[in-house]
Amino acid sequence: MAAVLTNAQFFTGTEIIRDRSLLIENGRITGFAKADAITSGVTVTDCQGFLVTAGLIDLQIAGGGGFLFSANPAPEALEAMTGAILNSGTTGFLIALPTNSHEVYSAAFRVIKENPHSAVLGLHLEGPYISLAKRGAHARELIRKPSAEDLLALLREADGVIRMMTVAPEVCTREIITIMRDHGVTVAAGHSNATFREATQGFEWGIETSTHLFNAMSPVHHRDPGLPGATFNSEKACASIIADGIHVDFNMLIISKKIMKERLFLVSDAVEENDRGTYQHVRQNDRFTLPDGTMSGANLTMLGAVRNCVDHAGIHPEEALRMATLYPASLIKVSDRGKILPGCRADLIALDSDFKLKGLFHNEKMNFID
Repeated sequence: MAAVLTNAQFFTGTEIIRDRSLLIENGRITGFAKADAITSGVTVTDCQGFLVTAGLIDLQIAGGGGFLFSANPAPEALEAMTGAILNSGTTGFLIALPTNSHEVYSAAFRVIKENPHSAVLGLHLEGPYISLAKRGAHARELIRKPSAEDLLALLREADGVIRMMTVAPEVCTREIITIMRDHGVTVAAGHSNATFREATQGFEWGIETSTHLFNAMSPVHHRDPGLPGATFNSEKACASIIADGIHVDFNMLIISKKIMKERLFLVSDAVEENDRGTYQHVRQNDRFTLPDGTMSGANLTMLGAVRNCVDHAGIHPEEALRMATLYPASLIKVSDRGKILPGCRADLIALDSDFKLKGLFHNEKMNFID
């Protein structure tokens, strides 16, 4: 099936293209053409002058649509989550699972494998190899020390479903990090009390990014810059950040962006209200907490994070979009997402001048939002 999108400003990931139409065939982008070059036999959609960009990519989202996946790793939860997340403008995501039991991991692996969806890129396991001191909302009794045998068994059972793992560098040997990388897992440092030296060593051993920069990690201190300092100092390490102004002050977002430039990307870290199982989340006005008041997750969409970067951190709109598209897709080596180029998936969103979602192009059809 061939489709054409017209009357839009197209942000490719590197530039804005105007006065051209976007050609799509069988769900893939084929290129741009002048409007008068469009042939008959294609479905033409007028994009009403909106900005059209690649759909957003979220590498850390734990729930949506009324379901926290770790509390209900079932097909109906996956379907509801996926629908809600897609309708927020995020067309590709990793489902985040906090430190959990073997039963929950097994169920999650099975459901993801048996119910494939183009938007579900896999799982992001936060834990179980994390720091007790910086566990945050993670269940203490489920945190464990890594061993090659335990990790290999987990990866074999997952059979490629795990795309990212957050670990504490100070509890991992080089062998553990190498095993994860050899199985195609992007390794992240987080929920960690690592010293600057321990974190730097982790990056040298193959850790590629940090999880929700500043949250649940050793602080920046003038006598030991900790994990954030090591992340800043690295030439290659990336970092995700929760741009809600609550998990991280907007001034710290500004500082981090100045230092890290294109190495900084956005995640929502969104959870869902839940009153069952190990992780119970209570919805507050602007965040989620555990029943005891401990902050446990963000009440944020990726598009909301983009708007916050523009409105509160002075980040250029095109760069804010890259932080939610191109950069996360590149990190997990998904080469056909996060940009508008020939061969890429035609998972696209239409935005107005206030960065509000106005349309979603998915499964070869544009659905506009009133």
